Amino acid sequence: MQPSRDISRLIEIMAALRDPNGGCPWDLEQDFSTIRHYTIEEAYEVADAIERQDFADLRDELGDLLLQPIYHAQMAKEAGHFDIGDVIYAITSKLIRRHPHVFGTAEAGTADASELRWEAIKAQERAEKAERRGEAEPSILDDIPGALPALARAGKLTKRAAKVGFDWPDFAAVKAKVDEELAEVGVARASGDAAALREEIGDLLFAVVNLARHAGVDAEAALRDANAKFTRRFHYVEARCREDDIAPKDAGLDRLDGYWNEIRAADKA
Repeated sequence: MQPSRDISRLIEIMAALRDPNGGCPWDLEQDFSTIRHYTIEEAYEVADAIERQDFADLRDELGDLLLQPIYHAQMAKEAGHFDIGDVIYAITSKLIRRHPHVFGTAEAGTADASELRWEAIKAQERAEKAERRGEAEPSILDDIPGALPALARAGKLTKRAAKVGFDWPDFAAVKAKVDEELAEVGVARASGDAAALREEIGDLLFAVVNLARHAGVDAEAALRDANAKFTRRFHYVEARCREDDIAPKDAGLDRLDGYWNEIRAADKA
């Protein structure tokens, strides 16, 4: 078996790994549930490579991510559900259907018009799916995955609700809601009710995500950036502790805060 630029070779390799006669024992033990978290991890590693602008890494991480649908499709084929051809047919059909301005006769219009058309087609698809299942009229929130990171899902929930007019009128109104939720966190904290505090902090986080959406900011990406900034600055604090020959745990808050302010000032210079 030799490497190839053709995706069919990847499909052949995956089938060989899952072959009961001579395949890989580890791969043969896997199922959809055990592979699921790898699928999520690979998507994050792709995002990380993009954020670092490391295109050699991006190439490799995209390969790792590409393996995941091939893996799931192979297991589905073995179980008689579908194969990779069905997966490719489904996505090509969806893309053609959702882009009538490219593959049909609809006017292209603006990017905003394309997004509105896309959402209208998705709404129709949700209704048709619910009808096939014999379910009641679907909720506009139905196809937002529960497994999304909480910040990303909150952003999608508020964006979807806003499409039917369930939204604050402007940024100032959302900021007022954030202030209200922050005050309620203080009340819950003073009450000593741990469950109430958890709930109010959740409400505060949700309101902040909504604030980010109104500001045109991706809350998930913004928090990732903040995490990266904190990590970089704290590495500086640790390095300064080494320079002064003191362990961070023994440095005391005043000294640590002084180091932190050094890197903050350098960032703003």
